[in-house]
Amino acid sequence: MDLQYLEILPRTEPLFIGMLYTIFVGIIACLVGIIVGTALLMMRNNRIWIVRFIANAYGSFIRGTPALVQILIFYYALAPLTGINIGPVTAGIMAVGFNSGAYVAEILRGGLSRIPKGQFEAAAALGLPKHKVWFKVILPQVFHSVIPLLVNEFTMVIKITPLLSTITLVELTRASQMLYNETFRPVEVLTITALIYFVICYAISHFGEVLQRRSLKFRP
Repeated sequence: MDLQYLEILPRTEPLFIGMLYTIFVGIIACLVGIIVGTALLMMRNNRIWIVRFIANAYGSFIRGTPALVQILIFYYALAPLTGINIGPVTAGIMAVGFNSGAYVAEILRGGLSRIPKGQFEAAAALGLPKHKVWFKVILPQVFHSVIPLLVNEFTMVIKITPLLSTITLVELTRASQMLYNETFRPVEVLTITALIYFVICYAISHFGEVLQRRSLKFRP
């Protein structure tokens, strides 16, 4: 096989633009996932059974259906149902973020199980409002204990973003498809694309290790 990497490298600018879209969508979707996951965790610990049921049903639905189907639902069905016309970037961020939220909720639930129940009782005895108990006492400890798992979830979010090419979002995978259709060099283009994905995920993992070391250093 005659590989022509030197011919392809000068034409890889679209790949790096697609990489920026991938990182942008990944970061925003991860933040959405953390917000959704935190909300689901609190709903699951609510005293009202219907609230717990909704949270559990949502998590089961998201984990039990393909991410691609969820992306297509957000892109094609959300506008007719709500009357809100959203573009592929917004639809992609929402779909990936709400998908990630179900898994983040499971991660946080595991972290919550490590928190002694006496902390809830002590905070209640001090007369703290419930929202302050969660946001000032419980959640900081939960997030600290699950940093490695959240970092791993962020890498999974990055690996889901190629599915957004199906809704015309020109992220890294879509950009690579356009480039190898133009150059007729799929092996070279896809190899470079895979290397870019590897660098992104490796950087995220390294950042997670640094973040965990710093959190342990400043932990009281």
